[in-house]
Amino acid sequence: MKQKINVDDLTLIEKIGQKIMIGIEGNKITDRTKRMILKYKIGGVILYRDNYVSYEELLNIINELKELNSKNKIPLFISVDQEGGRVNRMPLEFKNLASASKISSSKNIEVVKSSAKITGKMLRQSGFNMDFSPVLDIRRFELNHAIGDRCYGENKEEVSKFGIQVMKTLQEENIIPVIKHFPGHGATRIDSHLFLPSVKSIDLLEKEDFIPFIKAIEDGADAMMISHIIVKDVNKTYPASLSKEFIQKYVREKYKFDGVIITDDLKMRAVRYIYGKSYSVRRAFEVGNDIIMFRFGRISEELAIMNVINRISKGKIDINMIDKSVERILKLKEKYNLDDKEKIKGCNVAKINKEIEDINNIVNV
Repeated sequence: MKQKINVDDLTLIEKIGQKIMIGIEGNKITDRTKRMILKYKIGGVILYRDNYVSYEELLNIINELKELNSKNKIPLFISVDQEGGRVNRMPLEFKNLASASKISSSKNIEVVKSSAKITGKMLRQSGFNMDFSPVLDIRRFELNHAIGDRCYGENKEEVSKFGIQVMKTLQEENIIPVIKHFPGHGATRIDSHLFLPSVKSIDLLEKEDFIPFIKAIEDGADAMMISHIIVKDVNKTYPASLSKEFIQKYVREKYKFDGVIITDDLKMRAVRYIYGKSYSVRRAFEVGNDIIMFRFGRISEELAIMNVINRISKGKIDINMIDKSVERILKLKEKYNLDDKEKIKGCNVAKINKEIEDINNIVNV
């Protein structure tokens, strides 16, 4: 960001918008996406593989998003969850970097660092500024589990060592890393995309699954994704992503995390069906998440935003909490010098592919 922006200079719509990250539909910028950017001043977008096939399409979408948002005061988070392995969001022209499990199996911190450097460079030169990575969950179950081979190890020491190296390397490449999936998706067999997982004991999580996240916070984590997992000892009704007790008591107070907290996607089936679209968005605002991620379609999204505005006007959502969230978001955008004015030309695909191939050969992929 070229110009420092004070939260007091923003309208309520601009403040609420900064707290929203949306997915886009199809491989073109639709009227719905334009409206969310121009009317509701959203703070970020997340792109998936179904938004583009070719690299040219990806660059066109990102440049169009940047051009659209250049009319607003604050640049966009343009994000992706590029992990490598089975979570690969890059276009078909790119080779796929090995999974976290394969990379960490080398037991070589330099290999881990090199792989993250390739990812960071590839994303930055392609126009992204945020990556929902690294996965700091501990692998407890088989490799094809919802988390499985996306993890950097089977114990807290390995995951901390390798995962935090990935985080730091992405930061060095000027990509905002979002550590995930706190409080630890490795502790459950159930996939939160489909059902609502739960764990009983907060004590076990604090002794094991929390450790990589705590160490990442101590090492300067910028942002954290909170997952849709119920921790029964803390809140039996709501998952961590919608639990004020969990976010405030543990993340903010006990572990002193003052970075940006982002919900996992509220479009996920279990959350959407159990709590409803509008209510889950409202609840996510109320409990202290900084950024709420969703993709519902225009009518549902606008109803959810109107619901939030109504709750704020009635004092049901604390405006001071909203302001603190926006301050964290602005601080992060300033730190990484986000800019929507610059047109993205893309990276040297052949060179990136050669670097990916070299890493894959080392780990026998």
